[in-house]
Amino acid sequence: MSIQFAPRLEEVMVVREYQEERDKAAVEAFESRCDFRQAGKPSLVTDLLGDPLCRVRHFPLHVMLVAEHVEKSEIVGGIRGCIKTISKGDHDYIKLAYVLGLRVSPPHRQLGIGTKLVQCLEEWCKKNGADYAYMATDSYNKASLNLFTLKCDYIKFRSLTVLVQPVHAHNKPLISGVVIKRLDPQLAISVYCKTLGGSEFFPEDIDVILHNKLTLGTFMAIPKSYLDHWDPKMTILPPSFAILSIWNTKEVFRFQVKGVSPLTYAECAGSRVLDTLMPCLRLPSVPNFFKQFGVYFLYGLHMRGYGSSRLMKSLCAHVHNMARNDVLCRAVVAEVGQRDPVREVMPHWRKFSWAEDIWCIKKLGTAKQDMNKTSGPHDWIKSSSSPSVIFVDPRDF
Repeated sequence: MSIQFAPRLEEVMVVREYQEERDKAAVEAFESRCDFRQAGKPSLVTDLLGDPLCRVRHFPLHVMLVAEHVEKSEIVGGIRGCIKTISKGDHDYIKLAYVLGLRVSPPHRQLGIGTKLVQCLEEWCKKNGADYAYMATDSYNKASLNLFTLKCDYIKFRSLTVLVQPVHAHNKPLISGVVIKRLDPQLAISVYCKTLGGSEFFPEDIDVILHNKLTLGTFMAIPKSYLDHWDPKMTILPPSFAILSIWNTKEVFRFQVKGVSPLTYAECAGSRVLDTLMPCLRLPSVPNFFKQFGVYFLYGLHMRGYGSSRLMKSLCAHVHNMARNDVLCRAVVAEVGQRDPVREVMPHWRKFSWAEDIWCIKKLGTAKQDMNKTSGPHDWIKSSSSPSVIFVDPRDF
């Protein structure tokens, strides 16, 4: 794919596919230029660990496009995308493209490069059979929202909440009367298909995700009183249970907080010292976010039955303790629908979380194709009511 920009942009640009051997160093330099920080304001910097494709590599169908300044042979923009098959509800599956990682170097912004990158990626998505494309961004990112909704015809579709729980220096106590079982991947697939298979965005390749080396395990919490009736094959689900899986993002990329004041740095370090010296007090210490760190991302969160809130809280404590034993993991993160009951149960720090992660969506393809692929009298993206449970693919994080 190679598209030349109009001369009115005053610079000759071309959009093409990323070539690892040719572009890796140039893309790393470009990403570094994009990570500028405002003086006096903290920022979260992401290290892709030398792999520009890391955030899409775990999808079977993916691409990265770059915008190149031809005269200077310089990468000035980039975007990533992937295609997956997901349920739009009631086991009705479609091919969906996910658009992420759009960046343009500061000196080349406001020239239409971002819009052109989105358009070129959409063409790639349509050629590969995608019915829809969607992107996600924080509600405070007005520049990204305006680009996609005002210039690229996306519409705001779903609003989710990102919950962040820092990993403390002390263990969290497990709730008495609760037993936590680790499920093998095949058993986890069966449970998820029974419980979440009809939810929005549930991936058809859930087996690939659960067998991926980045999935550290799937865990189910049940009342201890049910242990005598435990069915190892899960032909019948327990009347009360909670379940989740853990995705190890630190093997893909790592974060680092930069730009905090010396006073803030000292306060955070002091909280960790007190927590280490007096773990019995269970102080809410702030981990060392000022060195590179990773997070555990929780997905497939679901609970049902009497006392299930208690079971989910026990699972979260179990994951926290796993993360505590991982030197580089300093936070546990989950993303859930705003009406999902799990949202009220998940432990998190409000100042590190964000209430609205906006998902914007766009229909791709011709009108004839749309008629053949749309089931029912109403199109999916015109449905105004958001379901309580939305499956968040850990590969999207």
